[in-house]
Amino acid sequence: MRLIMSPASPYVRKVRVALRELGLEDAVTEVHVSTTPLASAAEALAANPTGRIPALVRDDGPALYDSRVITRYLDARTGGGLYPEARLWEVLTLEATAEGLLDSAIAMVYQTRFVGTEGASADWIEAHWGKVSGALAAIESRWMSHLAGPLDMGQIAVGCALGYLDLRHGDRGWRTVAPALADWYVTFAARPSMAATAPA
Repeated sequence: MRLIMSPASPYVRKVRVALRELGLEDAVTEVHVSTTPLASAAEALAANPTGRIPALVRDDGPALYDSRVITRYLDARTGGGLYPEARLWEVLTLEATAEGLLDSAIAMVYQTRFVGTEGASADWIEAHWGKVSGALAAIESRWMSHLAGPLDMGQIAVGCALGYLDLRHGDRGWRTVAPALADWYVTFAARPSMAATAPA
């Protein structure tokens, strides 16, 4: 299998962490591409009609895309337990919370990077940061007990989302919004799978 990817993408990182936690690292070849919302890489377009990454090109079926689809597939393939049936809806909701956080955090970056600072809307950017802060506060107040249990995709998604905040929005001080989550992240970020996939 081939993973169409860029190491800076937090959605890609979710898949890369899952691969390592599931023992599938050697079963997938990572294909690094340079792609943007304005100019999709040819490899990304060939695997996903929207040109977005990650995409997993399989030998025995059509390519899979969207990080949540890929991680569900990898987990089902190995029986790895990242989506435990007994806690499935909680895991999926926590993963969706992290994805929503990421969607807004990335939208903030795209607004300044591709619209330009002169055309960027400060109100629009701050509205998205409000969504990020809301997600952080929700995890801090409702989900910390779930982060303490056996490893699942909700935890991986949250860890990758926090890593992206450090990478692109470090000056925003997200830890002041969620100090307990910040303490959890110190330990989670030290996992070998997280350390190996940290963007440079």
